[in-house]
Amino acid sequence: MKIAIIGAGAYGTALGEVLIEKNYQVDYYDPLILPTKLDKVLSGAEITLLAAPSFALADLLPGLPKDRPLVVATKGVLSDKVFSDFSNVMVLSGPGFADDIKAHHKTFLTITDKELEKLFGVDYLEFDYTSDTKGVLMCGALKNVYAILAGYLGVLPGNEEYDSFITDVAEEMQALLSANGAEPSTVNLYCGIGDLRLTCDTPSRNYQYGSELKKDANYQPEMTVEGLSTLELIRDGEIVVPDNTPKLKQLLEII
Repeated sequence: MKIAIIGAGAYGTALGEVLIEKNYQVDYYDPLILPTKLDKVLSGAEITLLAAPSFALADLLPGLPKDRPLVVATKGVLSDKVFSDFSNVMVLSGPGFADDIKAHHKTFLTITDKELEKLFGVDYLEFDYTSDTKGVLMCGALKNVYAILAGYLGVLPGNEEYDSFITDVAEEMQALLSANGAEPSTVNLYCGIGDLRLTCDTPSRNYQYGSELKKDANYQPEMTVEGLSTLELIRDGEIVVPDNTPKLKQLLEII
């Protein structure tokens, strides 16, 4: 079976290596990295795997087939509305770095369809499951936002404020999911609290941005910071923001 991977960056190629290990045929499309045409990559593919940055989706989604399974590994998508035209959407998300997957280090991921466990089932990947597609997508976007605040406040694993910060943020994320028709319990999965803990640490680009912003209110990042795009969507009313989200509102005042 052929799988078309949209996005040939570190994460897309890491997932591609898993699929190749499982003896699937893999072809990549990435307008920034590879010259291959989209039609050629999609030809004969039974599944499309989306691993491109969220800011690129507006340009990419119209060209993808709507009648075949779409596996969304892109994080930073705040709402499932963008996939409303697709007949079968499955999400793969969680606290997994591309380098860890490539090195076959134990990695934990959340899936919204158990077919994904068959597709990606190798001994170094462990899955939990929910049918809450919207909640998994929201968790993957919101954790970037809160990682900016963690960097701004300087909270890190090992300091006294960190556990309290993670607990408070998890409660806010539950409130946000509930207010938007998703399942609050999804926050307890790998895609939620697991990814939140991973992202609220120094290797995270979102965390680093928050840390630099604290030093310089006019700081402009050289690379894409996914949390900033999510904040713009929140300001534009993409999701309902309930009153009991003080940390999110604090960040909205900072940025």
